[in-house]
Amino acid sequence: MIQKQFGLTKYVFKPSWLGTLILIICVPLFIKLGLWQYNKAALKQEIQSNYEIAVSTDALKLPSQVDNFNAWQYKKIKIKGTYNTQYQILLDNQVENNKAGFHVLTPLKLADRNDYILINRGWVEGGAVHNNIPDIVTPSEPIEVVGQVSIPSKKIFTLESNAEKTVWNKVWQHMDMDRYQKSVPITVLPVVIKLDAKSNAGGFVRHWQIPASRIATNIGYAYQWFGFAFASIMIYLFTSIKKVSGNQ
Repeated sequence: MIQKQFGLTKYVFKPSWLGTLILIICVPLFIKLGLWQYNKAALKQEIQSNYEIAVSTDALKLPSQVDNFNAWQYKKIKIKGTYNTQYQILLDNQVENNKAGFHVLTPLKLADRNDYILINRGWVEGGAVHNNIPDIVTPSEPIEVVGQVSIPSKKIFTLESNAEKTVWNKVWQHMDMDRYQKSVPITVLPVVIKLDAKSNAGGFVRHWQIPASRIATNIGYAYQWFGFAFASIMIYLFTSIKKVSGNQ
């Protein structure tokens, strides 16, 4: 047993091997988990700041070659092209003012290029019968689109079978970019442009919001893990410091 008597007190530091082992394992683990949550909060804060900056700045021109589309997340861009409704899709289960509907995603052929880019033109209300597809009016002439870059998540949960995914359907449950690129005979860039609310390029209801970042939640979890580390140390000290009996 580890034992050390304090010369000016009637107490000894007498920890158990098991307690010491638990402390050595738990404290670094709790600190690591706390730092992980804190770093997540810092990253989300940076994303939110970039989003707010992008909304208030002038639109950028999309270069002909983009090496890293992730660097363009939330940036406002300006592009010209023509809509192609042949490969237009509707994202299901979109709610606006407690009404169910769809988001309309239409590929835009970029001017002077063979590439296409998906434009989320906003929300349209569904019919009385959910399976009824609403009529979508689309400009046929070349237009200028101003919008914000959005990179679809690859973390998708769906109950659709692989067979259902291979059949072309105008109504999709999720925006699966890999699936879309494989389903159409055109070259589609791996991003979606959310049409600016002030744009008149064939848009519908557009109340875009950044996904809930839960920054405060991550900060709370970080402090919780740090608190566990501090509490572990206090419990270890409390159980390890013992009072010397009078006959010692």
